[in-house]
Order: sequence, then structure tokens, then C-alpha cells
Amino acid sequence: MYSTVNVLHSYWAYFTLLVLVIAVLNAMVGYFKNKDFSMAKDLRVSLFALIFSHIQLLIGLVLYFVSPRFASWQTGGVMSDSLLRLVLVEHPFTNIIAIALITIGWSKHKKETTSKRKFGKIALFYGIGLFLILLRIPYMLWFD
Repeated sequence: MYSTVNVLHSYWAYFTLLVLVIAVLNAMVGYFKNKDFSMAKDLRVSLFALIFSHIQLLIGLVLYFVSPRFASWQTGGVMSDSLLRLVLVEHPFTNIIAIALITIGWSKHKKETTSKRKFGKIALFYGIGLFLILLRIPYMLWFD
């Protein structure tokens, strides 16, 4: 089960990152070019980024608990081992914060009345979330 979930988490990450990049770029273009916030395109792009990131989080949480590395919590030494600390503490904690920020951005954009402010909320919160995700990806283990 671990290897299947690990592969799913790794491949889904590509889709999630792609959709998040598209959502952030779309919001930035809309913000700086003073475009109207379109329910057909802009809302859907932002919503797909939100959905993809939440699915990635759920897959990641399943992976966290079925991973053989999870047993390291019992034996100790997680914080003194840089790889275990990255995989068991930094990566999940940072990504939970990132997904929370993306969710906050989604919620805040719905309360705005102008297109510029809608794009601004999405660009800011999704952008920070994307940055945090990219910051804590364990690249050396992506397809372990």
C-alpha cells in the first residue's frame, strides 16, 4: 500500500503544482491588467487549484501514516536526523500551512466585490501557499 500511495502522491503533485502555478499566474495577470473576474474561467481555475491541493493533502496524510518512516517516531531521533525531520515534520507541517493559506485565499476572494481585489486575494494567498509547497518538497525523495 505504501508504494502505491507514494507514487500517487508524487504524480498528483505534478498536477497540483501545475494547476497552482496556472491559478497564481492567472490571478496576477488579472490583477495587473485590471481584467474582470470571470466565473467561467477565473473562478474555475482557482477552484481547481483549491480542489487539487486539498486532494494532495489528503493523499499526503494517508502516505504519512502508512510510511515506514512513521515508525521512527517510536524509536526517537526524528529531530536529530535531517531527512526524517524533513519528511516527518517540516514537509507535512509547512504544506498544511500552505493548504490553509490557499483555503483562506479562496474564502477571502469570495467576499470581495471588485475583480481587482478578488484577483489580489487569490494571487497573494495562493502564491504564498505555492511558495511554501515548493520550499519544502523533498526533491531527493520525489520518486523514492
